Amino acid sequence: MIDKYQRIDFRDQISNNKLRSFFLMIFIFVIIVLLGYVISMALEPGYFFIIMIFSIIFSLSYILISYYNSDKIALASVGAKQASREKYKQFYNSVESLTLASGLVMPKLYVMESESINAFASGRNPNHAVLCVTTGALKKLNKQELEGVLAHELSHIANYDIRYMTLVTVMVGIIAIISEIFLRSLWFKSSDKESKGNAIFILIGIALAILAPIVVYFVQLAISRKREYTADASAVQFTRYPPGLIEALKKIKSENISEKKISKAVAPLFFANPFKGMGSTHPPIEKRIEILERM
Repeated sequence: MIDKYQRIDFRDQISNNKLRSFFLMIFIFVIIVLLGYVISMALEPGYFFIIMIFSIIFSLSYILISYYNSDKIALASVGAKQASREKYKQFYNSVESLTLASGLVMPKLYVMESESINAFASGRNPNHAVLCVTTGALKKLNKQELEGVLAHELSHIANYDIRYMTLVTVMVGIIAIISEIFLRSLWFKSSDKESKGNAIFILIGIALAILAPIVVYFVQLAISRKREYTADASAVQFTRYPPGLIEALKKIKSENISEKKISKAVAPLFFANPFKGMGSTHPPIEKRIEILERM
C-alpha cells in the first residue's frame, strides 16, 4: 500500500504518466488489430482491407484538417482576441520567463472574455502554438498562481499533446468507422453457402463492433487525464514552485461559474473543465491538488 503522504518526484510523475499513456495507446492499436482479424475471418479478408483503407482515408482527412487548424478553430470558437503587450504586460512577462526556462518558442498570446479562471493552449507544434487565458484568470490569480497555470499549458505544447491526442483520435475514429461499416454490411451480406462466413466469428465481430468504440472512447478519456497529470508535473518542473499551481486549482475549485459559450468540442483543451459535472476529460481537481502537494 502506497502512503498518501509519500513524496513524489515530478520526474517520476512525468515518466510514469507518459508510459501509461503509451500503453493505453497500444491497447487501442490491439483493438484495431483484433477487430480486423475477426472481421477478416467473418467475411472475406480482402473485404476487410477495403474497409480499413476507406476508414483510414476518411478519418485522417477529417482529423488532419482539424489538426492543422486546431489553433484557429479553438480561438474562433471562444471569441478570443490577440493580447497586446501594453495592456497585458504581466501575461507577456510571465510567458517569456517560462519559455526561457523551458527552452520553448514564445507562443502567440490571446485573451478571452470570461469571469472564470481558465486557460488553454493549442497548435500542432511549439512553432505553431497559441496560449489563451481568460480575463478572470488575469484578474483573480497572483503572479505565482498565473505562472503555474501558464506553465501547465506550456507543458502541453512541450509534450506535443495536441499531436498525441490527434493520433489517438484518428485511431479511435478508425475503430468507429470500421465497426459501423461492418455492422451495416451484414444487412447486405449474401446468405448463400459459398459466401457464408464462420458464424462464430460473425457473432464475435458483431459484439466487438458494438463494444470496441465504447471501450476505446473511455480509453481515450483515460489518456486525456494522464496527459493532464503529466502537464501538472511538467509545470512544477518549469516553475519549481508547486504552491502556485495548487492555489490556482483551489481558486478554481471554489468558483461557481459554468461556461456557456465554450463548445464541448474544445473543452478538453482547457486547464480546468469549463462545465460543472462533466469532468471525464480532466482528473478531479482534488486529486490534482493532492498529487501536487506531495511534490
